[in-house]
Amino acid sequence: MPAQNATKPREFQSFLSDVQTLRKRARQHMEEGAVTPGYGADPKQVCAVLNQALATEIVCVLRYRRHYFMAEGMASESVKAEFLAHANEEQAHADELAARIVQLGGEPDFDPEGLTGRSHSEYVEGSNLREMIREDLVAERVAIESYREMVLWVSDRDSTTRKILEGILAVEEEHAEDMASLLAGLKD
Repeated sequence: MPAQNATKPREFQSFLSDVQTLRKRARQHMEEGAVTPGYGADPKQVCAVLNQALATEIVCVLRYRRHYFMAEGMASESVKAEFLAHANEEQAHADELAARIVQLGGEPDFDPEGLTGRSHSEYVEGSNLREMIREDLVAERVAIESYREMVLWVSDRDSTTRKILEGILAVEEEHAEDMASLLAGLKD
């Protein structure tokens, strides 16, 4: 009777540890949850970066919510709907980042003290609809660059975090495009 591994393609065998080794490693340091010996990054560093991203998302939620409630004028109803949708999506990003931080053994930093100092984007209120949209566009552009840098930084050392960041980046690019379109559609 042929060995069980003899039926697997040769390439598969060359990079996968034998099953007994995988099982043995899985039982070691079980209290570390998702962080296995094969994890290629420093979980504390990744959590620190993710906490900065979390602060950025929270600041964006707050700014979009304020803009939603403060927007007025002829074009405001459709813009308000966009502000609210973006606020909800930014909150979903914050939740996703917080969950990943916990998964990596860290603690999400929701402390309001110093929130804007930890955030990559600024909290700028804007005094009229045009200014609000401009400030949201600037914040989205900051987020895009931040997430691009984070994706490159984490690279292949943490593919799960990279995928989360890439997903958020894609949505931030959509948000920037939305804000640019709204800004272009406003009449002076």
